[in-house]
Amino acid sequence: MAKPKRVGHIVLNVKDLAASTKFYTEILGFQISRQRETGTFLTCGKIHHDVALFQAPAGALPVTAGQLGLNHFAVQVENLADLKEAYAEFQAKGVRLDHNTDHGMTSSIYFFDPDGNRIEYFCNNQDDPAVGLALMGDVTRRNKELVLS
Repeated sequence: MAKPKRVGHIVLNVKDLAASTKFYTEILGFQISRQRETGTFLTCGKIHHDVALFQAPAGALPVTAGQLGLNHFAVQVENLADLKEAYAEFQAKGVRLDHNTDHGMTSSIYFFDPDGNRIEYFCNNQDDPAVGLALMGDVTRRNKELVLS
């Protein structure tokens, strides 16, 4: 069986395509790679698309965090300085923040998009991926609160 290489992209059904497109571009900094009447394809600038947003049908029920379905998706930033910058921007722009965590191998900010989908912005805390993988498997490792302000 072929082994997965990486997660390719995520597709979200959204209540208000224009509002979600604005959030993902103006607040999170994604670029539009293709825009259609029913959907927006967004990129981090390296591949065709990383996130796609599609207009949900009228009356669609919202996602409830922690229930069945998507728990969150993660977006990597370059380093802790970029993560701190994103956190300050999110606060200034009124983004609904959830929590911040130092996972040991990563530092993470969790927040919500306009439809209540939880998103994680993270940076790796090690340069060597093998060190992060070893930390992930360490049963003594515990998450800690990440203080960014």
